Amino acid sequence: MNNDHADPAELDFLRAAFGVGDGGAPALGWEAVHAFEAEHRIVLPEPYRTFVAEISDGSHQGPPAYGLLGLGELPGDWGGEAAERDLGKPFPLTEAWLWEEDEGEDAAERDAAVDRVLRHGSVVLGTDGCAMHWHLVVSGPHRGHVWQVTDVGALPFGAEFGHTTATSGFTGWVRHWAAGKEWFDAPGT
Repeated sequence: MNNDHADPAELDFLRAAFGVGDGGAPALGWEAVHAFEAEHRIVLPEPYRTFVAEISDGSHQGPPAYGLLGLGELPGDWGGEAAERDLGKPFPLTEAWLWEEDEGEDAAERDAAVDRVLRHGSVVLGTDGCAMHWHLVVSGPHRGHVWQVTDVGALPFGAEFGHTTATSGFTGWVRHWAAGKEWFDAPGT
């Protein structure tokens, strides 16, 4: 996964996956992407960066189940204000965390940590409904990785983390969806 340079083969795949007639929004263009990055003090990871600049800024067909959101948009079931998000602060996780089962932390500390997961260092790609959101990490050690963040926990997406056979990153996530695979298809999950 290369977060700094777009692979032409990955971009070709993304163009095909979000082809004409998919109900998607037009690309933003580089000027709008650069403005978004400057406003949020980040550089979007590739190939997502080139995707929103040159291919599409969202799609009704997915992924995920309710479609790919435009850059900076939030799903209808999102709680809170978009202005309360700080994409420049690092995404705080590097491994799965089921906070619903975490009894070791003080409730106030846990809530503050969950708040950081929801607000720091990621753009929301979309939702599968029922508070199951997909995030692309844009700052911090997991920059470029896709995470599923729900009301009970957060889980990184990619074969190296278990739970799925998919390659990490935005293109791996889209490839897995385009192949019609279940999100969590690793043996034993």
